[in-house]
Amino acid sequence: MDKNQAIGLVLISVMLIVYMTFFSPEPPQELPKPKATPTAPVTPNAAASNVPADSMQLAQQRAALGTFGTAATGTSEKTVLQNDLLRITFDSKGGQIDEVVLKKYKTWDKKPLILFDQVSSSTDISFKTQDNKVIKLSNLYFQAQPLRTEKQAQVLAYRAEVGPNQYIEQVYTLPADSYLVDYKLNFTGLNQLVADAPLQFTWNDRLKKVERDLNQNRERSRLNYMTVGEAFEHIAGSADEPEIATVTEPIKWISNKQNFFSAAIIADNSFSQGTLKSSFSATDTTEVKTFATHLLIPARDVLSGKGDFSFYFGPNDYQILKALPADFQKNIDLGWGIFAWVNTLIIIPIFNFLEQYFTNYGIIIVLLVVFIKILLTPLTYKSYLSMAKMKVLKPEIDAIKEKHPDDMQKSQQETMKLYSTMGVNPMSGCVPMLLQIPILFALLNFFPNSIELRQESLWWATDLSTYDVFARLPFTIPFYGSHISMFTVLMTLSTILYTWSNNQMTTIQGPMKFYSYLMPIMIMFVVNSFAAGLSFYYFVSNIVTFLQQAIIRRFVDDGKIRAKLEENKIKNKDKKPGGFQKRLQDAMKAASDREAQQKNTGDAPKKRKR
Repeated sequence: MDKNQAIGLVLISVMLIVYMTFFSPEPPQELPKPKATPTAPVTPNAAASNVPADSMQLAQQRAALGTFGTAATGTSEKTVLQNDLLRITFDSKGGQIDEVVLKKYKTWDKKPLILFDQVSSSTDISFKTQDNKVIKLSNLYFQAQPLRTEKQAQVLAYRAEVGPNQYIEQVYTLPADSYLVDYKLNFTGLNQLVADAPLQFTWNDRLKKVERDLNQNRERSRLNYMTVGEAFEHIAGSADEPEIATVTEPIKWISNKQNFFSAAIIADNSFSQGTLKSSFSATDTTEVKTFATHLLIPARDVLSGKGDFSFYFGPNDYQILKALPADFQKNIDLGWGIFAWVNTLIIIPIFNFLEQYFTNYGIIIVLLVVFIKILLTPLTYKSYLSMAKMKVLKPEIDAIKEKHPDDMQKSQQETMKLYSTMGVNPMSGCVPMLLQIPILFALLNFFPNSIELRQESLWWATDLSTYDVFARLPFTIPFYGSHISMFTVLMTLSTILYTWSNNQMTTIQGPMKFYSYLMPIMIMFVVNSFAAGLSFYYFVSNIVTFLQQAIIRRFVDDGKIRAKLEENKIKNKDKKPGGFQKRLQDAMKAASDREAQQKNTGDAPKKRKR
């Protein structure tokens, strides 16, 4: 590892630390528990004391609902729609979704994965009547129509009768082999009863803990939304204070996104505006976060038969989400800018291709490493060639250092002159490493968000999507944690071995050489709690790079390199340096002149005061 490569590694490590500092959510902190508010006792009305409580309550409900009071009574009955992927239970009271089970997935402790239930989640729709009453669908009883099948899709229709040819209808359609549930809200014959005011859709979702690592799940759980103007935004919230977003422009969809699963609603047209809230309590280990959504639906859409929506309950699988409308795949955080492009155009296609032929994800990761390494072979070769040139020039460089042992600037000037004469670009070893940064950061986003690796085991790791626990520590090490990730240890050891091998070929000495060994240790602390798949990838990558350089070494002849450099020396004997090298030499010369001038000024005899 030469000086330029060391500079490249320093820049990569600095960018890694900056990336993790500014693009990772803040660690959860404890949220103060709300104080209990005393409830005043309710004194029954003496005049109504002789009326049965149930009858009085029913009469009050009917009065509150006005014309819609005819739907205030009924029986709560459950109906189930299911395919090979989902089992959805509906409740006739409100005609709303009661529970959603993902059939092909389990929680971290191998229990059924219930993404939505009546305890942790609830949706509702309310509207205003012409006489200014507020009606909630959750207060109405709907009659389930006979289940029917249309184009291999199950259809469930609920109706709440208001009067002759006047009813509210909710229709749910579950296609075969789909995580998407179509939802249609119809107000038939109600134009004279419903006010021309927006309907209000509310969704309160207390995300259930379905992954082992609660902190990682919280960091990657966000309330995402997409506007009609294609602006994608999210809120995350913290334990210190909830995060609230007021969106005044039309909204296309909102998504309660966890690490690997999402529950969302998508409008065929749009929601006119909305208010979103995200919060959580750091002391509550049973929940991930709580999302509260309040959206407005134009009344004219529902009254004119255009109240069409879709619910999505399913995995954050890129191929599945990409097939949904309005850039729904943006729910998966694949990185910013060029990093997302690397993931979508290179990493994900290769990964999905390998999945078609292999079921062992350890093998898939190894083959992914080999493919990327082949792709980067030109850069690796160029980097190694730069190291070989530095190795050949080592005697001249050592001679310059011995000639100017106490004058670093003079030594650097003559070294740069040597580079120029020999036709060596001092940045050629740094640039190839910097060009690999997009792949480095792309993988930092790919592995923690890859649901394909969820609960996939490899050796001692039981889940490649989160950190592996080879051993638990009886104490917590700051910035490291209370566990030992063996894949991270192997990655660190292989990096040190690779660094040692490179240092045998270079002239690097002093602090730079020390830092080249210190940097892998620093990175170990950063990635100890990262996905095991990522650590395994870089462990294999180091081994493959080590072998790759051993092969390249067999095709690089130091004698031929020396002969080429001597030819350059003769050719460039009277040639003045240009471009970057000239600017660098000029800057170093100017710095040397300033230092000499300051030294002379300091040594000049001071005039005696009279």
